[in-house]
Order: sequence, then C-alpha cells, then structure tokens
Amino acid sequence: MSAKFPLACSSWDQEELNAMHRVIDSGMYTMGENVVNFEHNFAKFVNSKYCVMVNSGSSANLLMVASLFYRKESPLKRGDEVIVPAVSWGTSYYPLYQYGLKLRFVDIDLDTLNFDLDQLESSVTERTKLILAVNLLGNPNDYSRIDSIIADRNIIVIEDNCESMGATFNNKHTGTFGLMGSFSTFFSHHISTMEGGHIVTDNEEIYHILLSLRAHGWTRDLPIKNHICNKKSHNSFEESFRFVLPGYNVRPLEIEGAIGVEQLKKLPRFIEKRRINGLEFQDSMKNHPDLMIQKEIGNSSWFGFSLVIREESKLSRNELVNRLTSLGFESRPIVTGNFSSSEVMKYFDYEIPFDVKNAEYIDKNGVLVGNHHFSMGDAIEKLSNIKY
Repeated sequence: MSAKFPLACSSWDQEELNAMHRVIDSGMYTMGENVVNFEHNFAKFVNSKYCVMVNSGSSANLLMVASLFYRKESPLKRGDEVIVPAVSWGTSYYPLYQYGLKLRFVDIDLDTLNFDLDQLESSVTERTKLILAVNLLGNPNDYSRIDSIIADRNIIVIEDNCESMGATFNNKHTGTFGLMGSFSTFFSHHISTMEGGHIVTDNEEIYHILLSLRAHGWTRDLPIKNHICNKKSHNSFEESFRFVLPGYNVRPLEIEGAIGVEQLKKLPRFIEKRRINGLEFQDSMKNHPDLMIQKEIGNSSWFGFSLVIREESKLSRNELVNRLTSLGFESRPIVTGNFSSSEVMKYFDYEIPFDVKNAEYIDKNGVLVGNHHFSMGDAIEKLSNIKY
C-alpha cells in the first residue's frame, strides 16, 4: 500500500517524456549534446564557471575527492587529515576512505543539523588539509563563520550539496562556496534525471581533471591546451586512447542530460514551492511541545522536514514512527544518523576528538518526512497535531 505522504514523488511532465523520445529518436544514448547543454545551463544557474555531469551524486563526491590528488600544486596525499560532520550520507565519506585520508569527525548543531561551528573551530589542527562541508536537508552552512575559522590557513573546502540544490547563503548558491560542490539529481532530490549528479567549480585546472577522471582518465574530452598534459595533438586518432590519469567511467547517459535540461527550467518554481511549505512548516511547528525542527540558515531549499523529539518529551521514536505511519507518512531516520558509529567504520582511519552527542541524539530520536514541489498544507497540519 502506497503512503499518502511519500518521501518523494515524480516531478516529470510531458516535457521530460518528450525529451526522452527525442533522444530515442536520435539513436544517440551515450554522453553528448544534451549533457553539454545541461552542464552549461546549470553552471549559469548557480553562477559557476564550470559544471561536469556524472552518473550520480555519489560519483560526483568520488571525483571531487579524486581530483584533489592530481593538482600540480599542493595535491592531497594519503594520510592527510579531513574534517567531516558526523551526520551525512555514506558516499560523502567513502571516497575519503578510498583515497586514504584520515577522517576527523565533528558533531552537528542540534538546531541546524550542520556543523557544530564551535567544535569545528576547535577541531582544526596544523594537519588539517581539507574540510568537507555538508549542507544537510537543504540547509546551508554558515560559510561566513567557516571562512573565519579557516582564515589564512591553507585548507581546502569542498561541499556535498546533494541535498541542497537551490539553497542560498548571502545570495550565493550553496555548492559554490568551496573549491568544488557536488549535486545529485536522483529521483528523491530537487530535480530528477532518474540517476545523475554533477560537480561545479570555478577552477579551470580542477575542471580539466574532472573531465579526464569522468571518462577513463583519457585526454579525449580535454581542450587542446589543458592543465593535465599541457597540449594535446590535433590528431584525434593519436588522442583517442591516450590515458593520463587513473580515472573511472562515471559518464551520464544522454537521456539524463535531456531530462535535466527540462527539469532545470522548472527548478525555480520547485524551490519556491518547497520554501513556501518550509515557511508553513516552521510556523506550525515553532512551539510544538514534543518535536524540534531544523533551524533555517540563509535560504534553505527544504529537501525534507526533520522531526527531533525533545529531551523532555515522553514520546519515543517508535511511537512517533507508528503515528506517522498511521497518518499516511513515509518516514526515515535523519540521513544516516551518527555515521561515526556505523559498522563500516572498522575500515576507516579516523578519530573523534570531541563528543558527538548531538549526532548520537538525532540517531536515536530523529525522523525525516518528505517535502515536495507542491502544497503540503494537509500534511503539515497533521504533523503539527502529533503530540504525546
């Protein structure tokens, strides 16, 4: 039986179906003109110089991390220290492990669900080379504070923005504050291309590295003059199988690019509706006796609605989930909860310098329900009436 209020639902109309048929009629399914058009349009949307589309947000995170090892100046090396929040998706962390980085976990703020910024400041050491900032559930981090923490240190910031497309902080899109930012276009996200993701950056060297890593580590997609092999031959045969980086094949399909072009046209309207729902949600839940909600920083794109049981409440999470289910809500934990307590951590090189009590608290007392690109008034009213 399907839920009355699912976590996610389709945002496609006839435009997306027409786009798919155009690709089918063309017979060109591998990465081509539609992918290029989506990359150009998305870069323009977030005011970034470059965009590289891949087959998922997870692959976007993988290429972001990988690219940092192949810069000509100050490349990362195995054993370097990276600071991460204790709550995010698994594939935010896995590339860091796979490239041999040492993870240093920082607690989240119980209100914003992003970095506990005081603990972040205390966790930065002379060994810190990278900070992975995750904008959770559509909510921006406070990048002014993060900038002040980094100050003049030689620390790279990258953003996992897979849950926060369309969010802004100080009128700037999240995903564009760091050296790179990743995005996802999976079914449940702000726009959907079935599977899909992309990376934005203003750095031309990083852009060239990403282009090569995306497709086998070859030179074929690079401009003649580039930051990897300096200059390519004009002979396409010679360059067809020339490998210069240890890359992957994480290319998107042409059909995903075509769908993305159409979805991106609708994104401003989708974000506007999600924000209207977010305002109504905040107004309805602001004085709730049993449940806390996420405090908005900047302009959230409201991926979903988090519900965290207050410490003084007698409501249990099992009771809350059962109540939500009985009202027709599909629900999940808040992302991974405290990822640093996951079984998979036995494979990682990591440390937890301070207590991550807030991450642990939402791990045991947090629930997520969906937000959508259409009115959620009935659902929000039902949420506000859930009391012990």
